[in-house]
Amino acid sequence: MRRRVLLVLVLFSAALAGSEQPPLAQAVDSVGMTVSDLDRSIEFYSRVLSFEKVSETEAEGAERERLQGVFGLRTRTARMRLGEESIELTEFLAPKGRPFPPDTRANDRWFQHIAIITGDMERAYQLLRKHKVRHASAGPQRLPDWNKSAGGIRAFYFRDPDGHFLEILSFPADKGDPKWRRPTDKLFLGIDHTAIVISDTDASLRFYRDILGLEVLGESENYGPEQERLNNVFGARLRITTLRAASGPGVEFLEYLAPGDGRPYPADEKANDLIHWQTRFRGTSAARAEQDFRKFRSPFISTGVVQRSIIVRDPDGHAIQFTEQ
Repeated sequence: MRRRVLLVLVLFSAALAGSEQPPLAQAVDSVGMTVSDLDRSIEFYSRVLSFEKVSETEAEGAERERLQGVFGLRTRTARMRLGEESIELTEFLAPKGRPFPPDTRANDRWFQHIAIITGDMERAYQLLRKHKVRHASAGPQRLPDWNKSAGGIRAFYFRDPDGHFLEILSFPADKGDPKWRRPTDKLFLGIDHTAIVISDTDASLRFYRDILGLEVLGESENYGPEQERLNNVFGARLRITTLRAASGPGVEFLEYLAPGDGRPYPADEKANDLIHWQTRFRGTSAARAEQDFRKFRSPFISTGVVQRSIIVRDPDGHAIQFTEQ
């Protein structure tokens, strides 16, 4: 009798284990942004930041319109790679969208950037100065040692030709992915993460952790003069949460505990506007993704699954694209 009970328990446990689904998102494939002049952006990212152009495509038609939520579109997209990570730059030949808001601050909730790793912050900063990039920080900042999660990290915010925020980042020996410490003669190594400003960490965790299946790897609370000068936001106090899929760059939440004057994501934002970014995930089932997003009541940009992809918004309005691999 005892053996029979044990056998039933074993079979029941196996059935439960078999019913568990893998994470919806298996990888962060790339981070996309809308640009006004693709040729100019390709030149900037390749000449200044050492990205390599992998491909270029042109798209139009009803399916693309249904995916991106923009009628009458025609786009050019270049995929650019740095190390093991990629970005996608998309120019809308038609219709043109709105320019980057010139008064954007780092605590506005449409803020997003990619963090590019360098092994030599001083040389990287001087190269950016040589190419006359626009500062978004006062200069490179070293985060203080009292902050156990971030102490010793050096970072600098700047802008690309369209106004998108970018970051160069260097880790001390005890922090960051070990791959960033491999011997190399390259100045820029890859993309560690994309950072997004959010209003509520718990709400964002329900979307990125509970729906997409990303794993939380770390949390910290950052404040002080170095953080203020990095973000160029007086009185900045941030709750920072880092998540990752099985592969690809991470996703970093920036919740501003102070100041509380960051503006919400524009409700009428479209994919052809220059503030538009898309974090692009890959997974095994677009149908499952659509079902889960509808249960979560995510705002849809796409009409549904189109060409094995779907685009929705997270709780703060940031666009994410899920593609069945």
